[in-house]
Amino acid sequence: MINIKNFKSYFAVLGIVAASYSSYAQQAPKKFIDPANMDLSVKPGDDFYNYANGVWMKNNPVPAKETRWGSFNELRDFNINAVKSLVEEAAADKTAPAGSVKKRVGDFYTAAMDSVTIEKLGYSPIKADLARITSLKDINAVIDEVVRMRTAGSGNPMFNFGVAQDRKNVTKYLPSLGQGGTTLPDRDYYLKDDSRSVQIREAYLKYMTTLFALTGNTEAQAKEKAKTVLAIEKEFAAAQMSRLEMRDPYKTYNKFTVADFTKTTPHINWAATLPKLKVQNQDTLLVGAPKFFENLDQMLGKISVADWKTYLQWNVLKSSAPYLSSPFVKANFAFTQAQTGQKVQTPRWQRMSSLTDATIGELLGQLYVAKYFKPEAKARMTELISNLRKAFEIRINNLDWMSPETKVKALAKLNAFVPKIGYPEKWKTYDGLTITNNTYFQNVKNSGAWAYNEMVGQLGKPVDRTRFGMTPPTVNAYYSPTMNEIVFPAGILQFPFFAADADDAINYGGIGAVIGHEMSHGFDDSGSQYDKDGNLRNWWTSEDRTKFDAKTKALGEQYDAYTVLDTIHVNGKLTMGENIGDLGGLNAAYTAFKLTKQGQSNEKIDGFTPDQRFFLSWAQVWRGNILPESAAQLIKTDPHSPGEARTIGAPVNMDAWYEAFDVKPGDKLYKKPEDRIRLW
Repeated sequence: MINIKNFKSYFAVLGIVAASYSSYAQQAPKKFIDPANMDLSVKPGDDFYNYANGVWMKNNPVPAKETRWGSFNELRDFNINAVKSLVEEAAADKTAPAGSVKKRVGDFYTAAMDSVTIEKLGYSPIKADLARITSLKDINAVIDEVVRMRTAGSGNPMFNFGVAQDRKNVTKYLPSLGQGGTTLPDRDYYLKDDSRSVQIREAYLKYMTTLFALTGNTEAQAKEKAKTVLAIEKEFAAAQMSRLEMRDPYKTYNKFTVADFTKTTPHINWAATLPKLKVQNQDTLLVGAPKFFENLDQMLGKISVADWKTYLQWNVLKSSAPYLSSPFVKANFAFTQAQTGQKVQTPRWQRMSSLTDATIGELLGQLYVAKYFKPEAKARMTELISNLRKAFEIRINNLDWMSPETKVKALAKLNAFVPKIGYPEKWKTYDGLTITNNTYFQNVKNSGAWAYNEMVGQLGKPVDRTRFGMTPPTVNAYYSPTMNEIVFPAGILQFPFFAADADDAINYGGIGAVIGHEMSHGFDDSGSQYDKDGNLRNWWTSEDRTKFDAKTKALGEQYDAYTVLDTIHVNGKLTMGENIGDLGGLNAAYTAFKLTKQGQSNEKIDGFTPDQRFFLSWAQVWRGNILPESAAQLIKTDPHSPGEARTIGAPVNMDAWYEAFDVKPGDKLYKKPEDRIRLW
């Protein structure tokens, strides 16, 4: 059993991308693998994570404004400062034409930084919403208010609603309903009574009490309202499927006619409700968790209108608090602090730069790409993706556990992958979105309403395969099973993932493994259930799927054995998809690396062989420290394993790692050759 005390777990889905080479040149360390960052007193076969990163870890504690600090965070820090320079320049440009990209970005940021006006307004921007909720008379009015809040960008109470591809017919968009209604990061925080869950609930009650008191309630009234909300949300939590259940794409695929679904929720007539949600001429719904909606209907029948009004007011408060005056913002941070352990609040400029990206990211993205994304970066990414695809093909052809019949379909899926690099071919114009330089809260609210209208506007139209699900400055990437695409925004092609002047070992152990990781998501326990066109359809023989499941079971058991904070175990089932991504991605990257000149040589650089540099490059991507509160929360909520587990989890299954570092029986990380998990 391996104890993981320090880790980093990021990436919504680990990925790769592009920024400027010149920016990297200013940041680059003299050595891409620097022994000064390593603890060479440690045997790599005993503790590869600290061997590769030990001194760096000691010298890089978590900054007060962060909850974790590692390679990924350093990269994010560079990018947020790049964004800051762009938004500040836009705000300062008084000559930018009205309606131009620069003018709109500058106006949004100017209003967001106008703390004097924000303080004067207090909570007046939401007084009308709170008053309207107070006047609701019956359960139908409550449901109408839920709909109004969603379409107006004022909150997301009771359940989730969106527009999604039909997973069994991906050429069509359909209205989609999902479970929701809660605020805490996971249902367990409502339902379990371990000390941490109790502590989080107490902090949540305090947060709600503070916000209710700030909006005109007495302390006693505020406490009662907080208890009412917690009781309602606990019922929602009990009705929700767990994160593990939600990983099953068949379990969450439920298609209903509107008429049939209405029969399961007598209190909600979906034929009447959908038009109020601006959904027209749709007779079919996708429902992620039908049982949740049956329970919601029961709640609508038994909970008083007065309590629902309290719940809806809370949804207004929690969705608005970060954008109101300082007492609300401070209370919001105190609640964050209780959950994550963060010492001081992130500076306002950083929060507002991030908000600009999150709100009008394809306006800001145009400025970002013009300055930080170079054509040569895209060309190099295209080459790397091509090389990784070839390597993956080699590996599929060489699998000893998969039949020729299934291999043909696996290769067809691999060849159908659509890579997207940098930024969308067609930018969003945000037509109809009003942004001014003096109405911060209204800008945010307008943006929410605009985004909702854009989303429902997709219904009845062909699926848009040019869209990006992340903004260009995002330090991340993803794989979409329904699109069968790997997407790399323009925010991450920097060291330690990529360096223009680095040797191939660095780039293949970094960005190459990340590209391979994204490709492997198409073949993980969930993604492998979608065919080459993105449809949820079995393409495996039953024998091959049985062999695959046996291998993934062993991989889950490997990660279950890793612990955090001495007692908390990694959840091998929750993290399965990402662990498969790492194992498949690092193997594919290594195969691709061995096709290069350096990969076929034994020439040392800075004292390390090419293979050692490859694995050390992978290891330094995952170095990091994290606050214990955040570590405990991420184990429940993050589908990625902790950084130390990611560092060692894939290499201990690769013969090449053993050979590179002379790992022998008796070393703590040693696995017998027959026990090494060989998947993709």
